[in-house]
Amino acid sequence: MLDGAVAPTVPRGVMPEFHLPPRAKRVIFLFMGGGPSQFETLDPKPRLNKLWGKPMPESLTKGERVAQLQDAPLFILGTHRKFSKCGRSGVEVSDLLPHMRKVMDELTVIRSMQTDAINHDPGVTFMQTGHPLPGRPAMGAWLSYGLGSENANLPSYMVLLSGQGQDQNVKARYWTSGFLPTIHQGVQLRSPGEPVFYLENPAGMGSAMRRRILDSVRELNQSRLETVGDPEIATRIAQYELAYRMQTSVPELTDLAREPKSVFDLYGPDAGKPGTFAANCLLARRLAERGVRFIQLYHRGWDHHDGIQGRMVQECKNVDQPCAGLLRDLKQRGLLKDTLVIWSGEFGRTPMAQGDAKSENYGRDHHMKAFTSWVAGGGFKAGAVHGATDELGYNVVEDPVHVHDLHATMLRLLGIDHLRLTFKFQAREHRLTDVAGKIVPGLLA
Repeated sequence: MLDGAVAPTVPRGVMPEFHLPPRAKRVIFLFMGGGPSQFETLDPKPRLNKLWGKPMPESLTKGERVAQLQDAPLFILGTHRKFSKCGRSGVEVSDLLPHMRKVMDELTVIRSMQTDAINHDPGVTFMQTGHPLPGRPAMGAWLSYGLGSENANLPSYMVLLSGQGQDQNVKARYWTSGFLPTIHQGVQLRSPGEPVFYLENPAGMGSAMRRRILDSVRELNQSRLETVGDPEIATRIAQYELAYRMQTSVPELTDLAREPKSVFDLYGPDAGKPGTFAANCLLARRLAERGVRFIQLYHRGWDHHDGIQGRMVQECKNVDQPCAGLLRDLKQRGLLKDTLVIWSGEFGRTPMAQGDAKSENYGRDHHMKAFTSWVAGGGFKAGAVHGATDELGYNVVEDPVHVHDLHATMLRLLGIDHLRLTFKFQAREHRLTDVAGKIVPGLLA
């Protein structure tokens, strides 16, 4: 907790003392499940095209971990994509991201990301919780615990899903509160159907009856709490009350009818289709306006062991305009200056081919040693590239940024010292960055 001053049952809407001057209030994390290829999007490597089909140098790969290419012949894979310098910053971006090309001066591309996990489930778990094994609190739960909520009528941590999962199922434990009090658990906003399970009154029950039932249940829970002192009972009381208030706040949140056509045009043709990434980006802006602390978007479909020329092209199209539209929308409303926007997968892809490097149905394997993410808003530097990989994109050669470092820097911009946001569990003080992590000054404006 913040220097031991924030109790696990921190009142909703009450701000704690900050460790450091905060530059941001909230986070929107755009998570690309499956691991997008940096070589087709944000990290151009012309040397790969010159050596296309040639064996990878053993000096780089011998004894190295790969996911599905272990003991297979390793051949260099180039790309058909064209990269251009964009904006005043001159950041090079692929032709698969034409809308993002127009907003590159708003963000920093991190070409030197590194993680510890080589397969999907531990990779996603590591990015979300700072540990490859399940059971730890997710980022949003840590922020809810440390900072509370700005809106008493909505959860401080909300999750939206989109995209086709293929073999990459999104599990509810990715937004768990772990060993933190369950009031900090992420709440999924579903679409289509009822936005939140069990929020609507059952048939025949009106609001007044629901209120009387909740009051009676609260009295019973309060009596039990006073007897046994279990903090989870206090959490349950708070959750019942929050759910009652959400019966009004959630329908208003998800009603997009009052949004003008100009806003839908920003996010693209899918913005009016519930459950799409575009619609979720628009909802993310509405959640940010309403003071939700951590907004997590999961978009599945980036696991391209094949189909780089097909399915990946479609995924880029699915997210390109919505991401750019979200940045523009936040900026024109004055929200980008205190909202951290982070775009990342759990890892990247290899410069080696999976399948025939000379066919049109090639793919790339998982790569944890070097991948690309981007950050924007809330005190992050804008219009820049941070870090670099070697000429084949296999190793980081300049300014590495580990997942723990990204977490530490994110917390710093929210006014939190990552070393001091802790919770004691099983006789040990735990934190999001585990026993590692450092702030990356080069990412700060």
